[in-house]
Amino acid sequence: MKSHTVGNIRAIISGELVQGSDEVLVKYGAYRLKQIKNQNTILFTDKRIIDWRSLKKFFPLVLATEWKYNKDEIPENVTVIQVTNADEAYWKFVRYYRSLFHIPVVAITGTSGKTTTKEMIKHILSADRIVTATSLTSNSRTANLQYLLSIDEETDAAIFETAVGSPGDVLKAGEYFKPTIGIITNIGAHHLNYCKTLEAYIDAKGEMLQIVNPTGVLIINAEDSNTSKINMSSFQGKIIKVGTHRSCHFRARNIQYCQDGMEFSVKHKKRNYQVYVPGLGVHQVYNALAAIAAVYEMGVTIPEAAYQLKTFRKFNKQLQVVDGINDSVIIDDTWSITTTSLEAALKVLNEIGKGKKKVAIIGTITDLGSWGYFIHEQAGDLIYQNGVDVLITIGEHASIIADHAVKRGFTSPVYTFRNEVLVLHLLNKIIDSNTIVLIKGDMYSQPIIELAALLRKKK
Repeated sequence: MKSHTVGNIRAIISGELVQGSDEVLVKYGAYRLKQIKNQNTILFTDKRIIDWRSLKKFFPLVLATEWKYNKDEIPENVTVIQVTNADEAYWKFVRYYRSLFHIPVVAITGTSGKTTTKEMIKHILSADRIVTATSLTSNSRTANLQYLLSIDEETDAAIFETAVGSPGDVLKAGEYFKPTIGIITNIGAHHLNYCKTLEAYIDAKGEMLQIVNPTGVLIINAEDSNTSKINMSSFQGKIIKVGTHRSCHFRARNIQYCQDGMEFSVKHKKRNYQVYVPGLGVHQVYNALAAIAAVYEMGVTIPEAAYQLKTFRKFNKQLQVVDGINDSVIIDDTWSITTTSLEAALKVLNEIGKGKKKVAIIGTITDLGSWGYFIHEQAGDLIYQNGVDVLITIGEHASIIADHAVKRGFTSPVYTFRNEVLVLHLLNKIIDSNTIVLIKGDMYSQPIIELAALLRKKK
């Protein structure tokens, strides 16, 4: 955070100093008690603080509050700014702080690929710029303030994920970040427990159009069917399409699997550029295209971006190929699970598993609410369409995947389990050196995580 004196902040939020000094320096911000991690933090709150002892280690502390304290209630090292409305004061400060920085700010949303695309952009730009970004997959709305304040005088660019748990989440993130570049990676079916319908979920992702600067850029996957349902006629900025179709501004051609990654050429403005990106799957090509398009708008040439992408390191457990038990090959894809990422994983399994026995172990898809049955049936459709030699599901809801695949005509062996306890015993019997196993689940599913660890060959 760019440091401010209490006097500066009082002027911004129209506050009255009732205790302390205008010379006190503010280096951090918070709007919840649990967000206070450091000294010299300003807390915006409409709640009365009673337990000052728990905050003592963070003194000096600055309070912007509408609560009227008696002077004998407030510890000596607490500066108090009285405001009429703490929420209004908070947003005045947020808007002012964002207005200080005239740098490229990228906001990314999508069902799959957000984190990878964000990390690719960060990796490319970090070659010669100071970049701040969302930490791993931590994109909760409660973290928006901390990410905004991570921008300071030395920051050259910022890249933030704007995830959707509920309608309005992207709009709220936009109030903080005011992006100059927006990216929608793709739209599958997720978080339907709050969005209720797929149409509402698409609309929630489409909020990206409202938060990007009117003179800014929107980057979309031109071949994603749900993204194409968004009405983009109101967007005043520039729309950049990425994909494989000839109408795309950044078009991937001659896509090939190679050692631990993908090779392809990018056609842009009638010129072709050769690119290699670590990470298996055609979906990784789309992630790279979005990243290349974004950095190109920030002045990075395509050859420079391609050079940096060669050294990009994808996260573990994202289609990570490792040696497995009984000399098998394991594809560990236990980072997250949606129907979008499941389809991508099955395509990778079929591509690199040619000539081998292919086993798919699938866990429950979460955050679906009343749509759980329908989405798990869609996953069953994907199993039937892509085909594997053995299907294993873990979890009560995941069994819907197996049941629906069989109903569609899937004839390979199918096993359903409530948990992982008996799965390892089965796998020891059916997998060997001619077997490739995809294990697909969620990083928060302990049974899937434990099984994935047990499947890896012990060093």
